[in-house]
Order: sequence, then structure tokens, then C-alpha cells
Amino acid sequence: MPVEDKSPLGLGFTLEVDAPSDLSYDERRADALITVTAHSAAASAGRTPGAEILIMDRSLSMSGYRLDEAKRAMCAAIDTLRDGTLLGIVAGNHRADVIFPATDGLARVDARVREDAKLRVAGQLAEGGTAIGQWLARARHLFATVDSPGTVRHAVLYTDGKNEHETPGQLDEILTTCTDRFVCDARGLGEDWHYTELIRVAEALHGTAEAVVTVSDLTEDFTRLMREAQRIVVPRVYLGLRLNRRFQLAFVRQTRPVEAELTARQQHDGETLVPLGSWSPERRQYQISLRFTPDSLTVDEILRAVRVTLHAEFPDGTRRPCSDSAAMAVCRRSTPGSAIVPSADLTRVENERELGMAMRACADAHERGDLERADRELRLAIGLAASLPDATRLRLLREIAADGPDGLPRVRRNVSRGLVQRIGVASTRITREPDGPYEPPSPGSGPPRACPRCGTASTLPTARFCQECGDRLDAAGTAGGQADTP
Repeated sequence: MPVEDKSPLGLGFTLEVDAPSDLSYDERRADALITVTAHSAAASAGRTPGAEILIMDRSLSMSGYRLDEAKRAMCAAIDTLRDGTLLGIVAGNHRADVIFPATDGLARVDARVREDAKLRVAGQLAEGGTAIGQWLARARHLFATVDSPGTVRHAVLYTDGKNEHETPGQLDEILTTCTDRFVCDARGLGEDWHYTELIRVAEALHGTAEAVVTVSDLTEDFTRLMREAQRIVVPRVYLGLRLNRRFQLAFVRQTRPVEAELTARQQHDGETLVPLGSWSPERRQYQISLRFTPDSLTVDEILRAVRVTLHAEFPDGTRRPCSDSAAMAVCRRSTPGSAIVPSADLTRVENERELGMAMRACADAHERGDLERADRELRLAIGLAASLPDATRLRLLREIAADGPDGLPRVRRNVSRGLVQRIGVASTRITREPDGPYEPPSPGSGPPRACPRCGTASTLPTARFCQECGDRLDAAGTAGGQADTP
């Protein structure tokens, strides 16, 4: 049963663990879906102190109309902030300069501060290259000047180009130093950016990544982001996992509303703690996967595989449990895997993940000019989106599709790069809430296949991608192959 927290956080948390208890005799993996719901629980909700850093791309490619529209969006965002919010503005190209405030630290918003900040934004000129990691590092430095415990730290950035002035490794190193320090939403502006860089930022910093293909739409998007940021109540929440010694944690993923890999972010403090970012009244879902040796579990013995608890940063800056615990119990049966009924919800999550991987594979193939491969991945993605159903992502896929000479959908040969990049960045965002039991499509014949690259067995006989490493599985069960057209 769900359990509610009554702690003085401004939010109450409901924690629910959904996992099939029966495991087949030769199973080596046990999965669970964890649904966390946060709801307003105190009159103070919505008045949590906040610090906001706006990061503007002023690289040379932003010249002209594009920079004018970006300035308009930045000024609209400044006007949306409520009085008392701490504000800083970073202007980035191949460097990162704090253009507001003039003194070290952040400025407390009032009417005068808004006007001063907008004047600084208006005076920016386009020059230089792009180094997103440097921008985030400067934001981290500014957030470090905030000494008030319980302050929500949120940043937003846009970029119109590839991260050409630092290596992927340099960006990853900076993201590691920023993780659990602040939340950041990232936007790709126009057509020349690359979706993988935005997803890396959003995944590491618990934000969202989206495409703004029409530059004039940035103002509306930034205004919405500022309003959503001001709904954040709890600065930091953690998923606490206490594992039975017979089980090892294989991975932790956020599955909705945004898919994100969280395994590498785990911390250890008497138990495994996984940062979940900042929270407003909302619902999120997570998948945890445990590994074990079959012979270590006695047949028909019910075991608690893991105990799950939520922890939060309280207004005094301390980290304490903010929910009662819930357990994941499993029992190894003497029946083979084919006789165990799979979880419909876990199957839905795996199919949603398959859809995302197909969308990214389509965008990647189009980027390198492999149109035949892009067409195959598009057809697979359309089929998965229709069967789930996922109307939002299906609409995006159909916007880049046209009927080919064989009557099958293919990527439009005149499609803009921005629309294809939008497919890539939308691959991790799931807007549809489950509205009932999921009925998966009829499975193909044969047992689940193992990935030769990492050895993980797929939970779906029809899987086209390895659910662990993301590598493509061909029809014969090998990684990296060219699958038959679905």
C-alpha cells in the first residue's frame, strides 16, 4: 500500500513499489517500478527560496535575428521571476562570463534589479564558439555563493550550435562536478545543435531537454520554464535502497516523465542513495533492476530483495528520510520462465525504452547520411509509438515521414535537420500517463536474446535493442547488425 509522509517539507511524498513477486527457476534479474508522488502538504508550499541562473549562448552563430529573439526570451524570463529570487546571468561562447550582477554572487530580484539585468542582456554581442561545460561550471561557481540552506537552485540554458570548443570527456567531467548541485533545463535553438549534448546535460542535472526549432517560440518556452521552476518546493530528494546481500544493483532509471540513466549518480552513506533532483507537486516513476545468482535463492522462499525509502533535504539543510519504507519481495519458483506471466507495466516501460532507442537510431543514421537505416528505424519507431500508444511522439515521427516508392513510411528527403534533431531529443520524454493496464502486442516466437556486447538478456523476445547498453540487435541476435524492415 502507498504510504504518505507528513514531514514539514511543504510536500508530502507517496511511495509505491510495483514488482512481480514470482521469479522463474533460472531467472537472474528482478525488476521493480517505483512511483513517487509529491503533493502540496503545507501552507509554505511555493514559497521556498530560489536561486535562478540564466545562461545565454552568445556565440557567433547567434548573430542577427536569432540573438535578438534570444534576448527577448531572456528578458521575459527575468520579468517572470518573483521578488526575492536570487538571480545571475551567464553569457557563454568558448568562455563563460558573468554579465549580471557586477559583484560576486547573485542579486536579489526587485524592480531595479530586473531593469539592470535586462540592460546587461540587451548589450550582448555575438562572437566566438561554444563550450557548454564552461557555462555550467560558471553557474556552479555562482550557486556555491548561496549559503541559505533549503534554497532551490535552478538554471536554464539554450544553444544553437554544437559543443565544438571542448571534448565530450571535458563536458562529462564538468557535469559530474555539477551533479546534485543544481537542476538545469536545456534547449536546442534552430537547427545546428546536436541532441545528444542536450540529453547529457538534462540527464546529469535532472532537467529537461527540448527543441525550439522556431526561434520566436523561445520566449514562451522560457516564460513557462520560469513559472515551473517557481513551483519547486524541495531542493533535493534521494532514492534510498537497502539491498539484501544476495542481490546487486544493476541499474536505476527514471522512466517518466523523462527517461534518464541514474546508476552512475549513486552515492553510499550506509545505504545506496540515488539523487532524484528537485521536486514540485508532481509524479515520477523509476525502474530498478537487481542481479542475483539463481542458486543463491531457495525455491519457494519469499525474500525481501530491497527496502526503498525516500530522503530529502529539509529547510535546515539536513538530509533525512521523508517517507516510510516500502519493500520489494521476490520468490524463486520451480517453474521455467515461459510459465511466469510477465508484468504488463514493466513490459510497457521496456517498449517505451525501445521506442526511444529507435528514435535516437533514426536521428543518428540521418545525421551521418545513412538514409536507408534511418528509414528502417523510423518505421520501427512509428510501429512502437502506435502500439503503446504514444500520441505525442507518434505525431513528431509522422511530421518527418512521407510514403516511399514501396508505400512504406520513410524519412522525408527534404526534412530539416532541426526536425530530425527534435526526434532525438524527444526520445527521452514521455508525456502520456498510463491510463489502465497495458496490453502489449503479441510477442514473437523464441526466447529472449542475449546481447553479445554486454551479455544482458532482453526481457522482450521482440526486442530490437539491448535494454542495458542500447546496442542494436539484428534478426539473428547479434549486436550492431542491420535488422530486417519491420
